[in-house]
Amino acid sequence: MQCPYYDAERCTSCTWMGRPYGDQLAAKQDLCVDLLAAHRDLVWLDPVASPEEGFRNKAKMVVGGTVDAPTLGILDAAGVGVDLQGCGLYPASLSVTFPVLTAFVTLARLEPYDVPARRGELKHLLLTESPDGDLMLRFVLRSQEAVARIRKHLPWLRAQLPRLVVASVNLLPEHKAVLEGEREILLTPEETLRMRVNGLDLHLRPQSFFQTNTDVAAALYRQAAAWVDDAAPASVWDLYCGVGGFALHVADGARDVVGVETSAEAVASATLTARDAGLTRTTFRADDATAFALGASPADVPDLVVVNPPRRGIGPDLAGWLERSGVGTVVYSSCNARSLARDLAAMPSLRPVRGRVLDMFPQTTHYEVVTLLTRDEHA
Repeated sequence: MQCPYYDAERCTSCTWMGRPYGDQLAAKQDLCVDLLAAHRDLVWLDPVASPEEGFRNKAKMVVGGTVDAPTLGILDAAGVGVDLQGCGLYPASLSVTFPVLTAFVTLARLEPYDVPARRGELKHLLLTESPDGDLMLRFVLRSQEAVARIRKHLPWLRAQLPRLVVASVNLLPEHKAVLEGEREILLTPEETLRMRVNGLDLHLRPQSFFQTNTDVAAALYRQAAAWVDDAAPASVWDLYCGVGGFALHVADGARDVVGVETSAEAVASATLTARDAGLTRTTFRADDATAFALGASPADVPDLVVVNPPRRGIGPDLAGWLERSGVGTVVYSSCNARSLARDLAAMPSLRPVRGRVLDMFPQTTHYEVVTLLTRDEHA
């Protein structure tokens, strides 16, 4: 893939841009194999490739420029907006919405936030597309000053974008380099975007996380579900469950599944999906994964645990609990093989036997790697 923004050095976020895709995939596989080389019984499956371009299901656009000439993209080193509406990572179905969004900024007189001057209102536009083509749009604002104007002109926007199902305002009053704030104001009757994955409708609320690459996320869930079905556990925990992707894929009528996630929005999304799917033995709770595990009684320990932590990994406390818990099988999905290797070293009784790299983020160094761990009673 070639990118004019990268070639012109206007955006260098995709650090592997221009590198042959086969080389990218091989390098990610080699890195994970090297970092987990101490585990000699670990068998690696073929990596899961992604389309090289047009794979993103979401656009996280910094708004710059002026009310009458807004930019959607990133900021340069001086805090000036760089317009990236033609970025090749977005599918055409997302790209066609960007001119409408810039027109709406002008129509509703939403002043882009000027980072160096610390003035203005509109910081980001966050747009997510479902596999069915529906859209969720979030306006990240400094204050509520522009909310009334957004509401006034929202019918125009929905007429221009009939696929727009969910719209909201997120308030981020602080001047700091984060994507969103804590408070969300819904603007539409619909509260969730349905993300159809492997025949399952996952509900996505505005502040819920979902993987950027839907096709590769679907492959990740299928792989984990296959390993779980082979293990045939009667009970499963999905720790750091997000909107319940793993938990809902491994649920069935004969299995008790509990998902744990700190985000109440994500838990609400997962609970709604479980209800719609009739999964009465699958429940979710808003809690810290480590605190939940450490507070469990021995009678509550499940047969199998799925963990999908952030880049820092599960950490020593949860790794220590898994090591001594007696849990027979663990499926560990990681976006950082270095923290994964550290966590595995803290769980010597849980032996990695299968691994797979999934290329969630082509053109970058990032990836997902999922491993199957089984308990070695003699370790």
